[in-house]
Amino acid sequence: MNYILFDGPERDHLLPLTFTRPVGELRTGILTIKEKWEIHLGLTCSYLTQEYLSKKYPMVDLEDNILINASFLPTEHLVEQIKNLKEKQALMLEDDIIALYTHPEEEIEIENFEVIEYNQELIHIERPFHLFSYNHQTLQDDFDLLTKGRQSQPISDTNRVINPENIFIEEGAEVEFSILNASTGPIYIGKNAKILEGCLVRGGLALCENSQLNMGAKIYGAVTIGPFSKIGGEVNNSVLTGYSSKGHEGYLGNAVLGEWCNLGADTNNSNLKNDYSEVKLWNYATNKFEKTGLQFCGLIMGDHSKCAINTQFNTGTVVGVCANIFEAGFPKNMIPSFTWGSSSEYRVTKAHSVAKKVMIRRNVEFNELDAQILEYVFEETAESRNLFIR
Repeated sequence: MNYILFDGPERDHLLPLTFTRPVGELRTGILTIKEKWEIHLGLTCSYLTQEYLSKKYPMVDLEDNILINASFLPTEHLVEQIKNLKEKQALMLEDDIIALYTHPEEEIEIENFEVIEYNQELIHIERPFHLFSYNHQTLQDDFDLLTKGRQSQPISDTNRVINPENIFIEEGAEVEFSILNASTGPIYIGKNAKILEGCLVRGGLALCENSQLNMGAKIYGAVTIGPFSKIGGEVNNSVLTGYSSKGHEGYLGNAVLGEWCNLGADTNNSNLKNDYSEVKLWNYATNKFEKTGLQFCGLIMGDHSKCAINTQFNTGTVVGVCANIFEAGFPKNMIPSFTWGSSSEYRVTKAHSVAKKVMIRRNVEFNELDAQILEYVFEETAESRNLFIR
């Protein structure tokens, strides 16, 4: 059977994170959504995504295909139900399609399928803030999935540890002279990751492959630091997708950062309003600020965006792709893609040049497909720049 992760209607509500990737490339817990599905299914998945992303994330189309809505996270029971699907059957949770069995070039009209109702609870990633809201649970689920039947590398005697059985250290990782408290959630240290001296870690934490906690970092729990990232200062209930840096002092809380982001020294985000009221967040699908149902909600930042030292983000700020934030005072709580400061457009050719320099430092090539994706996002977001650039 061939499994394809498709971008459902949730994709537009997950912008700006999904401007540059399919939904299945989002990370929560330790793994990306695609990685979770591939481990559960025991097979490689491909993508049915936006046309402008499809060259970088191609679809493999075979005679028998099961399409899976990538915004749903897998469970053992759900995977069993999907594997049992027959031709022309669709698995649905209320009005949402979870999966369906189809053939190449078959027109997908749900009324032509036999609908099977799914009646168990699932984690459904419908908004960017769901990535950190569910992170405590997804961290535990991924930890159990990745460590079952395996032996952790030994924990150095220089560390002070609580609940060592809830700590897993992969090959090549280094952890010295730090405090690791896994009583409130698992601590997973990925391959070749480093926790430098004097760090205070309260689980859950996923420090993924080749990432680093700088000296004296303070981690408060339900934090995911994706591959090849560097983190300092205070972090609470946040997800960094990967290849991003918050290397210095400052606070990041209830936040999601894409890839290739950089927060300057002493950058802080507010995650609680002074009147303790519900936080609203910009929604690209509806072009308005939307209630989140959350009292704590900080920063959502798209790929390749950066801010200067001492930047202060308001509660519920959304930053698009390739934004460069550097002026005094509080930035607006919706910063469009390809903005330079608060009053200028960031030329796409300049963005390409910076991306090449940033990515080569991590031995990653900025290729023609990456350039085409950024060019598409630049054109697609022109209207929002006209609305918000003052």
